[in-house]
Amino acid sequence: MPKKFGTNTKSQEARERKEAAKELQKAKEAKAEEDAYWEENDKHVNRKLQRKDEREAKRVEAMKKRQELRKLHDEEMRSLQGASAKTPASNPNKLTQAQIAAARARLNAQLAALAPKRDVDNLAPLMENPNRVADDVIEARTVEDAIKALNVTGDSPTEKHPERRLKAAYLAYEEKMLPELRKEYPGMRHSQLTQMIFKSFQTAPENPKNQAHKQYNEK
Repeated sequence: MPKKFGTNTKSQEARERKEAAKELQKAKEAKAEEDAYWEENDKHVNRKLQRKDEREAKRVEAMKKRQELRKLHDEEMRSLQGASAKTPASNPNKLTQAQIAAARARLNAQLAALAPKRDVDNLAPLMENPNRVADDVIEARTVEDAIKALNVTGDSPTEKHPERRLKAAYLAYEEKMLPELRKEYPGMRHSQLTQMIFKSFQTAPENPKNQAHKQYNEK
């Protein structure tokens, strides 16, 4: 009878160890691939989250700026409304002495700072006796009112229509001065600018009344 051979346990164990090592290596490689995949996805997610946070921060900053601007606007409107509430009802366009004095002080300071850059001799001096401020408030709301306030009756009696010449001179002077003053004082209202022009015109050389007085003095 042929000899029976038993199973070689050592060879079997070696094969099993080899197969187990292969399986372990495959598992490690698979895990490494999976980790790399999720790591790459995490990078994309983090970049997306970072961009989202940046957009949100910009939105919040823009909202804060809008709120600040709205707050400044509301404060300015309340200040203007408060000033209007203190104005007498019979003269809604009349400024108080304090407002006029403050405006004149600011204007003179600004003119002094601008003096080296432009000739301001044509602008009438605005610093006056505070006791007479109320009497000097300009009530002229139209060109016709301004001409009446200039008292054209003092012109030469030989001139048939002095008010027309005066009106034309005033309109030309206003047209020249208004753009300059708007550029220098962008925060002022149109009525305030025209008041400044009206005051300046009373002593400006473009005023026909001043030209007549100059000719008389030169005789």
